Amino acid sequence: PEVCLRLEVGPNAAVHSPLAVQNGFLHMLVHSYTAELFMSFLTNLGPFLEDEIIPEVIPMEIEVVDAKITLKDDSPRIYPTSPGPVPITLAVDHVIVKRRDDGVFYLTGQQHRFILPRHPPGCAGVLQEQKAPVECVLAAPAAGTCGLQLKEVPELQRELQTMKIALAEANMDKARLLQEIRKYNPLFQL
Repeated sequence: PEVCLRLEVGPNAAVHSPLAVQNGFLHMLVHSYTAELFMSFLTNLGPFLEDEIIPEVIPMEIEVVDAKITLKDDSPRIYPTSPGPVPITLAVDHVIVKRRDDGVFYLTGQQHRFILPRHPPGCAGVLQEQKAPVECVLAAPAAGTCGLQLKEVPELQRELQTMKIALAEANMDKARLLQEIRKYNPLFQL
């Protein structure tokens, strides 16, 4: 994963928020992050986040791009022959978490990735602006003048997304069937 972090304090941080001049402004970019977490980790996280002192509000912006987090259930199994629950994968294309001067966290998403002018130095190459080509894209090298027009690209992207969803559903059906088979034969291998 690529992580870029920048903390600004002082008069130059005023462009982000008035409170950033005094408390600072934190900008973080996480790109291509992959992790596997146990559910017990999330359920036991609460005591570590509790504090008796109210912290100072630090305005921040955290961007998460192309991340994949898999949650696995590690609770004791009720039936010893059961293969257990299927892990849950959370895929994040582009999410921005902002904390403003009021201390509230705001979660926003973007469908297109753009280079933001406030990215930390050295991170400018991480996010590239997605632009559709101006000229037509040929379907095959020998296709001559007939190619894919610019207006056909979104349609093809929708079709690709539909195929990805169908593939994911087929994989879930496969996992469910394997789980059912292993219920009756725990030693079954595919």
